[in-house]
Amino acid sequence: MIDYLRGRLVARELDYIVLDVHGIGYRVFCPNPFAAPLKDGEETTFYIHYHVREDAHLLFGFPSREEQSLFRKLLEVTGIGPKVALGVLAGGRPETIVAAIQQENVAFLTKLPGIGRKTAQRIILDLKDKLAGASAGGLEAAAALGAAGLAAADGSGLAGGGTGAWGEAKEALLALGYTEAETDRAWARVQAKADGASADTLVKLALQALYQG
Repeated sequence: MIDYLRGRLVARELDYIVLDVHGIGYRVFCPNPFAAPLKDGEETTFYIHYHVREDAHLLFGFPSREEQSLFRKLLEVTGIGPKVALGVLAGGRPETIVAAIQQENVAFLTKLPGIGRKTAQRIILDLKDKLAGASAGGLEAAAALGAAGLAAADGSGLAGGGTGAWGEAKEALLALGYTEAETDRAWARVQAKADGASADTLVKLALQALYQG
């Protein structure tokens, strides 16, 4: 069982990074590869969830223990697999997601990529008690988020696409701490690729655009 990998960041794609660990390149799927404040070639640690399927052995990695733990908790929810769990973590900080679950904030959860109302209710039902005390600062973090994040769940203040996939993607970026100006700049760069793209894909494209400056 692999618990973590420490190595040099040698490549990033929309869904994964590649870590060089003593000459072996590990492909590690993670929520936001371009959000990590690292330069290519720098050494870093990613906490790993090792996922085995009949046709593949996959590594999912996270820059913190909190994200690793929350990812594993999400996998315990009926109907949520690794792809959806990654989408949830791509859309918000762990402490904010935990706070939304504890507060039974369905409106916020349904703005995360891949989460509908029924799934949000199932997450709350299955995880609220399990996450009690999981993040002492979670409720404070959600309160500090204020109108910039939780209020965005009502669809106000959206730029570019306004509604639909980009609307959801923008809300996720705001929840991650990006400003209106930054999301507008990202939209200008990814708009040409937006046709038919999911909210999760648009989040990753926007983060890539912001990372590249």
